[in-house]
Amino acid sequence: MVTKARSHSLRIGRYSEMGRIYLVTSRLDRMRDDFSDWRVGRLLVKEMREVHECGFAKTLAWVVMPDHFHWLVKLHHGSLAGIVQRVKSKTAIAVNRVTGNQGRLWQPGYHDAAARHEDDLIHFARYIVANPLRAGLVSRVGDYPLWDSIGLPGSGVEFGESGSEFLKLLLGINNDLPESLPINESS
Repeated sequence: MVTKARSHSLRIGRYSEMGRIYLVTSRLDRMRDDFSDWRVGRLLVKEMREVHECGFAKTLAWVVMPDHFHWLVKLHHGSLAGIVQRVKSKTAIAVNRVTGNQGRLWQPGYHDAAARHEDDLIHFARYIVANPLRAGLVSRVGDYPLWDSIGLPGSGVEFGESGSEFLKLLLGINNDLPESLPINESS
């Protein structure tokens, strides 16, 4: 018996609130790991940056893994669904153009969790930043090329040029921090 995908049910009851912070996760289609090449992953970063620069949302933290991404974002204008659709659509076009592939890049839908308390922000940011470590891709956060995080309001840490104080808070460590963060690199 053939069953219909249930990704459409992810949208039922979904509501976007301006000013709310969301942790968004989306996966590439089955068996795709296009972002294992960091240069292809930068195409996704470019689209997330575009949303940020256009004022639709403020990016607080992100990581692009080989087959998915996590994005901590504060919504300013429009809907979360519209912003995620924009990022995924433009990234799919760019990735397929660069790789010569055709067809669907992303699984339908995405997962989101709204931050309800200040502690959620730190938890979400820690989860995002440490993702490459948990996956065994690197032994130091600074060795992974596709992530970034800014200081979060209320964290008790002022964001400096390298963000190292914030990373110490996030990771609970005092070493193995990058000298600069990838979002500052040109795409």
